[in-house]
Amino acid sequence: MNQLASPVLAHLNVLGDPLRARLLLVLEGQTLAVGELCDILQLPQSTISRHLKTLMDGGWAQVRREGTSRLYSLVTDALDEHSADLWRVVKAQLITMPAVAQDRMRLTRVLADRRSESAAFFSRAAGEWDALRDELYGSSFHLDGLLAACEPTWTVADLGCGTGRTSAALAPFVRQVVAVDASAEMLTAARARLGALPNVEVREGTLEAVPVASGTVDLALLVLVLHHLGDPTAVLKEARRVLRADGRLLVIDMQPHDREEYRGQMGHVWLGFSEVDVGRLLTGAGFSGARVVPLSPVPGVRGPALFVARATAGASSLSVTGR
Repeated sequence: MNQLASPVLAHLNVLGDPLRARLLLVLEGQTLAVGELCDILQLPQSTISRHLKTLMDGGWAQVRREGTSRLYSLVTDALDEHSADLWRVVKAQLITMPAVAQDRMRLTRVLADRRSESAAFFSRAAGEWDALRDELYGSSFHLDGLLAACEPTWTVADLGCGTGRTSAALAPFVRQVVAVDASAEMLTAARARLGALPNVEVREGTLEAVPVASGTVDLALLVLVLHHLGDPTAVLKEARRVLRADGRLLVIDMQPHDREEYRGQMGHVWLGFSEVDVGRLLTGAGFSGARVVPLSPVPGVRGPALFVARATAGASSLSVTGR
């Protein structure tokens, strides 16, 4: 009997001090630093720290470090049923105390000050926010993160994979990536980049006869590939073939431009595609729900503006969307 009662008695000893009980009530649902707790309870740091140690030793509070800060919160998940009942009784008594009402008012102010500090930071940083985020996290982290929208069960075909950059970006987010290219030199570079990724398979083959079984792919990609092809429709039909019912195609390519030198210098067959041309090609290849969106030019780059087109394997229809 004593063994069953002792945990509750130990908790009662901890909660028997009104200051510790008030401290716990402030910490309920919050994570606060010592300085904030001193402000809220209007007690010196030595007193707050002493009570926090007792609460942590008793299993009522926990601490986590964030840089040089120590942040405290109430622990309720690990309490046994009787101790949780005890806390509910103590809390019911606390809320009638005038001092607790004052604690809550000061807590509200402390939390409001936090929000004000955050808002002030964003007000100061607004003009430099993009540069600051790029410096801290890089310029493409938000786009990389969007890849998590892919279903983890998907098989993706990266058609015309080149050196495998797109395949490498997709691999962590999907079940399998099949990277296909006809160039032996490109595939050598792709295998060097992708060799350590167990869910990526590199295959040599033309895009007019893709070495992928019919109806096995959830998403097919053609990234800066279409303008190199003598017969884009034939390649789009192959992409349609390998897709499952309702599988999706994503095409990224150039908008129309007049840089004729690209034909000789870079092997371009087509000088970009208009939205109407892309819609016609996709519809002719058996895709439905085609949507074409011009992409905003990136400052500092020298190439033509791009577009992204999305379509679904199925009956033909077209929707072209500009910006």
